[in-house]
Parts: sequence; structure tokens; C-alpha cells
Amino acid sequence: MSAVPVFDGHNDLLLHLWRDGDSDGKGFFDGRDGHLDLARCRAGGLAGGFFAIWVPGEEGTEPAEDAPEPIFPELAPDRARRVTLQMAAILHRMARSHPQDFRICTSADAVEGARRDGAIAALMHIEGCEGIGPDLAELEVYHAAGMRSLGPVWSRDNIFGHGVPFRFPADPDIGPGLTDAGRRLVRECARLGILVDLSHLNAAGFRDVAALTEAPLVATHSCVHAICAGSRNLTDWQLDMIAERGGLVGLNYAVQFLRPDGEKTTDTPPELLIRHLDHLIERLGEGGVALGSDFDGATMPDFLPDAAALPRLVEAMVRAGYDQALVRRLCWGNWIDLLRRTIG
Repeated sequence: MSAVPVFDGHNDLLLHLWRDGDSDGKGFFDGRDGHLDLARCRAGGLAGGFFAIWVPGEEGTEPAEDAPEPIFPELAPDRARRVTLQMAAILHRMARSHPQDFRICTSADAVEGARRDGAIAALMHIEGCEGIGPDLAELEVYHAAGMRSLGPVWSRDNIFGHGVPFRFPADPDIGPGLTDAGRRLVRECARLGILVDLSHLNAAGFRDVAALTEAPLVATHSCVHAICAGSRNLTDWQLDMIAERGGLVGLNYAVQFLRPDGEKTTDTPPELLIRHLDHLIERLGEGGVALGSDFDGATMPDFLPDAAALPRLVEAMVRAGYDQALVRRLCWGNWIDLLRRTIG
């Protein structure tokens, strides 16, 4: 099969560049430790994706990584605004310094144009909106700066709603949904043409978004609860609602969301990702499924250690009997179609 371009629903590159003090994003172009850099993207066919801005808690406030049910405290608003701006600036500096290799895109046509020109197509995404205040003034500014996708919450509470906590086994129907501010945020996103990501919302928040907007329902980086019964995964009723609304799910590669035992074990075979894809296709149809790696934000399977290894996932799809047209839709075409119907 000829080389397959990949558009990816989620990565956390900007977080690591920020933590490294790399305010210009040079590590992406010159080589860095991690899942993503330009050379790895070129080698694996990753031609574009959602580049997330996610603000971590202050040092010493986050739970241990191996905590069985980690609880993440709410963020200080001033710090969240400052860090959100800093990560957005890194993305813009990357595009300005290497326009031939990296481009911020605000439409499906722009993504396709970047791919034709050989540039990585970056769609700015905010994951958890702690950097946006209740009057939504910052939303206008980030939209003007190219942001076209956001998740109202990450897996912690904020002024907009309640994120689904990390629990296994557990149903995502945990806690209340959106606040009044969260409802205003979703309505304003609908007006501006900003995609609302459901990936970290609990079940009540999921239902609230579905009731507030007529846009397709989208989870940029999620897995199947029927296979891995973690609270972060989507149940069949959620998948059916996404299907009814012509939405899409990007498959997350994080091992703890893939494995039936919920363990963070890297010995996770490609056949397990295919099992999730099969279930998603059964519920959503061939046009409602794509990829959402969580590169640089999660523990990857041994066979898929970074973006350069993406052809191994394509090979697994082919071995599973997916034809060339379906593989291309899962890797690229379905995201482009969804973007046309949401951000334009």
C-alpha cells in the first residue's frame, strides 16, 4: 500500500516544549526526546493534527502518576491564563520560524493545502479552558489567533463543568455536567464555528453539549468502554449519540484506555487497537472513525513508540482486512470531512 498521510486528533507536544523552556519550539525541528518531532512526523506520515494547549498544575500539587484514582485540583486562573498564552505563542513562533515545515490551519482547505505543500498542518486546540474567564473575552482572542477546537474541561473541574475522573473500572456517568458558564461557552463556540471536544467530559456534560448545539458530536481522542471499562472511555449509548449526529471519534493509543485490564502496560499488541476500531466502525460507520493518538501525553504501546512507527498501525489495519479506501478514510479523510462540517 502506498504511503498513507495521517491527521491526528490529539497531541501534547506544546506542553513538553513549554516545560523544557523551549519558547520557540526549536526541539520539534531539531530533534527531541518524545513522541513527536519533524523527522518522526515525516518518517511516519503524520501530516497534521490537533496541537493541544493543556495547563498542568503547579509543581507539588498534582497526584502521583501511579495513583489508582488521581484527583487533580482546580487551577489558579491567573496562572492558567499566563501558561495558555505561553503555549499559544510557542505554536505561533513555530509556524513563523519554519513556514515551509509547519503551518497553523483554520479550515479543512488550509489543512489540505499544507499537506500538498509538505508542511505539518497544526490545528490549535485548548484542552480544559482554565485560561478562559467566565466573560469569554479570551475565547474571542484565541479564536482570532487561530484556535478552532476546545474541550471545555480536562479530567478536573473548572468554571465550565466537571471532567470525568480517571477511574477503572467505572462508568463515565460521574457527577454533574456543565455549569451556566459552560453552557454559554458551548453556545459561543457554535456561533464562532469552534469544535467542542467531548473527550474529557463526563456523561452529564456530554448530554449537555448534545442538547446545546446541533453540530456533530466529536471526541478527538477516546476509546471504547465496552472493551476497556475505564471512566475515560465512551459507552455504547454515547457512541450511538455521536453516530446519530454525524460525529466522529479519534482512537486514543494510550495503553490504559485500550487494555481490557486497564493497566498501563506497554506490551499492548496492534490487534487490540484494531478491536477498538472494529467496535467504533460498527457503532459509528466507516465515516465516523479516525485517529487521536495522545502522542506526548500518554504511554504508548511498544509497537507504536512514536510518530515514526505509524506505518505499523496502517499495516495492522491492512492485515485486519481493511481496504485501501477505508484505511485512508481512518487516517486522513474522515477528519477532513468532519472539519469541513464544523470549522469550515
